[in-house]
Amino acid sequence: MNINYWVVMPAAGSARRMGAAVPKQYLPLAGRTVIEWSLAPFLQRERIAGVVVVISDGDPRWSQTPLAGHAKIITTHGGAERMDSVLAGLRALETRAAAGDWVLVHDAARPCLSNADLDRLLTDLSNDDVGGLLAAPVVDTLKRADDDQHVAQTVSREKLWRALTPQMFRFELLRRALQSAVENRVAVTDEAQAVEALGLRPKLIAGDADNIKITLPEDLPRAERILRARSAS
Repeated sequence: MNINYWVVMPAAGSARRMGAAVPKQYLPLAGRTVIEWSLAPFLQRERIAGVVVVISDGDPRWSQTPLAGHAKIITTHGGAERMDSVLAGLRALETRAAAGDWVLVHDAARPCLSNADLDRLLTDLSNDDVGGLLAAPVVDTLKRADDDQHVAQTVSREKLWRALTPQMFRFELLRRALQSAVENRVAVTDEAQAVEALGLRPKLIAGDADNIKITLPEDLPRAERILRARSAS
C-alpha cells in the first residue's frame, strides 16, 4: 500500500508574549521569515505530498511571503485554539489523504528543525502502530513554586521529556483524537496529548534541543545563531 506523508502547520497564532507588532511566524530571521524556515525542511522532501498552512481568517501577511504560491502548499483558516486549527488542517486534507497516511504537525514558530531530526522521526515511526513525536530529555533541575514564587518542591527530572514538533500520527487516528478532545471539551496542548486521551502511548523520538519555539524576544537571536552555525558547518 502506498503511504503518503502530509504536513499540517498551525500558523494562526498571535504575538502576545513576543510583544511584536506582527505575529511571530512572520518576524524576520536570518534573511527569511520564521515560517519560511519552519516550512523549508518539508518542502525539500519528495516524500512529503503536501503541506497545509493554517492561517487566521483575514491574515494579510501570508500572501506576501515567497512561499504563498508554492505548488505543495494549500491554506485554510484556523480556529481559536491549537487543536481547532489542526483539525481545520486535517479537514483540508480529507479529499487528499487516506486513513493510513501519516500527518506531521509542526509549529510555524519552530524554525530550527534539523534534517537529521526529521529523517529520524520519519524512519523510526514508519512502522509504529501509534506514531509519536520529537522530544528532548529534561536536563535542568526542576522546581515547583508556591503562590508566592518560593520553591515548594524539587521535582525529579527522571524520565521527563520536553515535547517538540513535528508530532506524527496516522491521518484517521489524529482526526479521531482531536475530534474527541473537541467534543469532550478536553483542552489539549499538543497532538500527542489528544492521542494519549484515547488510551494510546505515542513514541518519544530523541530530538535536538536546538529545535526551539519562538516565544519570547530573546528566542529570535538564539534561533539566528543556531541557523547561521548550521549553515556555516
